[in-house]
Amino acid sequence: MLVLSRKTRDAIVIGHDVRVMVLSIGRDQVRLGISAPPDVEVHREEVYRAIQQANREAATSAVEGLGGLADVLGRSTDAGPTPEPGTTGEADPSS
Repeated sequence: MLVLSRKTRDAIVIGHDVRVMVLSIGRDQVRLGISAPPDVEVHREEVYRAIQQANREAATSAVEGLGGLADVLGRSTDAGPTPEPGTTGEADPSS
């Protein structure tokens, strides 16, 4: 971890296009201003962790929901391969 001392209105640059400036220093708080391109996500750590947790939960519920989707479509999840388009999937009575 890089540790720097900065005064109000001093800044640091991360990479080529992220700039962090100390806006004010209070008794128990430091206000920072962050300039970054639109494609760079900037979040407070607690928000970032909440987003990651929500993504994990969404991925889990999507996988669990596939069984219910198969039921809605009238197929079980272990029904085997899907018949070719244009066929019924039943055996040919002439054979």
